Amino acid sequence: LHLQESGGGLVQPGESLRLSCEVSGFIVELYAIGWFRQAPGKEREGVSVIDHTGNKTKYSDSVKGRFTISRDTAKNTVYLQMNSLKPDDTGVYYCAAADTPGVPAWTYKYDYWGQGTQVIVSS
Repeated sequence: LHLQESGGGLVQPGESLRLSCEVSGFIVELYAIGWFRQAPGKEREGVSVIDHTGNKTKYSDSVKGRFTISRDTAKNTVYLQMNSLKPDDTGVYYCAAADTPGVPAWTYKYDYWGQGTQVIVSS
């Protein structure tokens, strides 16, 4: 079971990025997929989650209204569209899979993790 993030990079404040989480070894319809991030010197935090049905989503307060999580079941891929990026959005972004129904809590122990993709927002 494997999750691979991509799409990170260096952008200026106010710009956008779309992260991808390509899943192999299982289908996204069976797992909740979450996006997390870790800034330098800070603990990892939850950013967004989509449940196994694709119908329920959750966002942290810091990204609500700017980020959108979605998925393409044909590509077995989950996306994180990030708009109006701020320097505080800088960090390594990870996707993770949880074998649980519904939208798991941020503290839920996810079952599988990707290696992460770096996002830097700086002028």
